[in-house]
Amino acid sequence: MIAAPFVSKVMDIQKDWIDYNGHLNMAYYNVLFDKCSDDAFELLGMGPAYAKERKLTVYTAEAHICYVRELHLGDAVRATFHLLDHDEKRLRSYQELHHIDGWLAATSETLTLHIDMSGPKVAPFPPDVFDKVKAMRAAHESLPMPARAGRSIGIKRK
Repeated sequence: MIAAPFVSKVMDIQKDWIDYNGHLNMAYYNVLFDKCSDDAFELLGMGPAYAKERKLTVYTAEAHICYVRELHLGDAVRATFHLLDHDEKRLRSYQELHHIDGWLAATSETLTLHIDMSGPKVAPFPPDVFDKVKAMRAAHESLPMPARAGRSIGIKRK
């Protein structure tokens, strides 16, 4: 059974990740999201062995992170992975990073490309992996579209 959404293990904020403002540096929010998506990709059959043995992998083409609330040293978090959409070569996912106490710290929306490493070039998922992608999407289809998904960056003018 595929969890909807996929939820990561608990992750701790590391001392080296804290910036001169005393909170988690913006780059490490992406590290936490990436750890979660790596685990979700492993479930889809696209982990490190996939790259090594089949010479296929995934690359991030675009990511949009929203920083909602600061994280600090000593905080623990979990991330979620919600597969919003896919086609034969791409995945659109949405993630949330929650403090272990439940509050939202950040969101990330990502477009991921399936890559044939011999190019490298964008390539279709092989049938066995594509079946897993479709199964995850079917499991996640019942989830509501996140309110923060599809956001763009801009300055609102009066």
